[in-house]
Amino acid sequence: MEQDKNNKHEDTERKSMSFWAHLEELRGHLVRSAIAIFLLAVAAFVAKDFVFDYIILAPKEPYFITNKFFCHVAQNLSLPALCINQIPVEIINIELAGQFKTHIAVSLIAGVIVAFPYILWEFWSFIKPALHPKEKANSRGAVFIMSFLFISGVCFSYFLIAPLTINFLGSYQVSSMVANQIALRSYITTVTMVTFATGLVFELPVIVYFLSRVGLVTPEFMKKNRKVAFILIIGLSAIITPPDVFSQILVGIPLYILYEISIRISKKVNQERVA
Repeated sequence: MEQDKNNKHEDTERKSMSFWAHLEELRGHLVRSAIAIFLLAVAAFVAKDFVFDYIILAPKEPYFITNKFFCHVAQNLSLPALCINQIPVEIINIELAGQFKTHIAVSLIAGVIVAFPYILWEFWSFIKPALHPKEKANSRGAVFIMSFLFISGVCFSYFLIAPLTINFLGSYQVSSMVANQIALRSYITTVTMVTFATGLVFELPVIVYFLSRVGLVTPEFMKKNRKVAFILIIGLSAIITPPDVFSQILVGIPLYILYEISIRISKKVNQERVA
């Protein structure tokens, strides 16, 4: 009996040491991820003119690639309404430290977005040793796929949703007697949050993959609840985009396509689990 108690004590101690060892390893991955974000944020902070003039503020300008494209289409189709953002919205700052705080916030967000693939790689490096050889083989290329989906979502939002949102909200008036002078914080929040949120929701197939792997989601369940998923997608699109129906539809369409792709992924994962 005493020997059994000693063995149990040793097992508990080993598990405790293993837990703390894993925690220490996780801390290392988090620290390296934080360092990457910090370094890239510093780089974005130093490159202030490029980040703001050519990236953050560009979607409101006539020279932005999306605005030029829509104007070209508008001329060919004789639909002047399609020519967007030809009169740039006026951005004002109403806080003493507003521009400095915005500079810091945008630099941090830029650091997170650019470092996102590396952050994924760090977390994958932490998770990978715990997987079985078959799971590792099935998950090959996971970091690349997740990074590709995130960057695709960010680019989709930045080049399409952001300029359309700026055009709609920046030109909308309840009366001609009320001029639109957009606060800097409001503009930055709209552009950055919509872009970042869209990048995250484009990770839907990856989420479905892992939920299917643990048996929480099946293709039959997803097929049966297509209507519910459609309503949820519309609701999610309304949350991550401003109150512009056109922008919500533009976000909803790729999300629904990703949902259909996720059904196929779930089906494949389910077949592998059964086999």
